Amino acid sequence: MSRVFAVIFICLILLTGCGKSETPSHNKVAQEEKPLLIGLIPERSIFKQMERYEPLANYLSQKVGRQIVMKILPRYGNIIKNFVSLQLDGAFFGSFTGAMAQAKLGVIPLARPEGFDGVSTYHGLIIVRKDSGIKTANDMKNKTFAFVDKATTAGYLLPLEYFAEHGIRDYKKYLKETYFAGTHVDVIYDVLYKKADIGAAKNTIFEQLATNDGRIKNELLVLEKSPVVPENGLAVRKDLDKSIGDKLKETLLNMHTDPEGIKVLKGFGAQRFIETTHQDYEPVFKYARHINLDLAKYDYMNE
Repeated sequence: MSRVFAVIFICLILLTGCGKSETPSHNKVAQEEKPLLIGLIPERSIFKQMERYEPLANYLSQKVGRQIVMKILPRYGNIIKNFVSLQLDGAFFGSFTGAMAQAKLGVIPLARPEGFDGVSTYHGLIIVRKDSGIKTANDMKNKTFAFVDKATTAGYLLPLEYFAEHGIRDYKKYLKETYFAGTHVDVIYDVLYKKADIGAAKNTIFEQLATNDGRIKNELLVLEKSPVVPENGLAVRKDLDKSIGDKLKETLLNMHTDPEGIKVLKGFGAQRFIETTHQDYEPVFKYARHINLDLAKYDYMNE
């Protein structure tokens, strides 16, 4: 009988040992964790955006230890609504959407790119064709104006400020037609091809296009420039694990010291990322205050 109990005891030990699972390694846990979703505004076409941001997403994934997925949204304003509905962890906000997301959602700015020229800001432009005969706000009466989106600084807030400064209280009545083109690129080419008489877009996109298309420089005229605002930067949701946010920020700010990071930055079109804070968006908040626009309550849906 004692031999029987001994055999049973040994079997129980063996079964217990066989059934015991090993503690997962840190890397395995990281792989099984939910990917970090980062939203992108439709500044360029979806193909151009992915071409620019995918290498950055891959680099951050390796350094942070979490898979990062970039998700391009169809409209500027949608990034606020979709930030909540899609449970985004962060987004590369434009200056307007960044200010609005801080007011509406309390997102935390982390970093933004600095160009090869050392500039990390941009400004808005109001453009016309040189042969349009439009030189002033008075000349815009009964003309067609192309905006980008109601949730852009350069593509909407600047024109509103321009109209206010020139005594145009209701631009819809003053102009013959207005519409939202959706991207800065579309606005610029709509003016170039005479679909619109006037357009509003950001200078960085205008200059990039002009480098490859001489017609933009030769046939278009800049009527107005806005004060500078911060370039599109990464901000994360306020309740994101602080250690993850800190790691994202640290990785971005140190990319220019890493050979692999330098390569990614070159393809991205930047020499480095710099720290970005709530205070950097003050020009946008100031614009909004001047035209009595409450960013926390602003209806950013295009009409």
